[in-house]
Amino acid sequence: MNRIIIVILFGLLLSGCSVGEKRIKLFAVEQPREKLNLAKPTPLQMEEIRWIIITSKNAEEVFKKLEAQGIDPVLFGLTDKEYELLSKNFAQIRAKLKESNDILDKYKQYYEQDAKSNTEAPKK
Repeated sequence: MNRIIIVILFGLLLSGCSVGEKRIKLFAVEQPREKLNLAKPTPLQMEEIRWIIITSKNAEEVFKKLEAQGIDPVLFGLTDKEYELLSKNFAQIRAKLKESNDILDKYKQYYEQDAKSNTEAPKK
């Protein structure tokens, strides 16, 4: 008999936890996107470089002119093929900068859409 009472009391204790249980309702509130306020990168202000083409025919003349101007004539040389590689490197740098600017434009377009277009999928 004691066992039956203990089992019944134990059962009531376990089921008593669920009696009067409060349910929490969760809902999501959609927040409008904040503006990114990303400034476009400013163009680089490069220093102007004066290129002097020195060949076997004009080397002495060029060095004399430089010395007359008080410039120590030092030679940093590139072959025509190395100059071509230098040009290709600069072209790759320009392409990468354009790609970065395009990505910034896409982010800005995505985050700063007006309220009507927020429901639409972003354009690629």
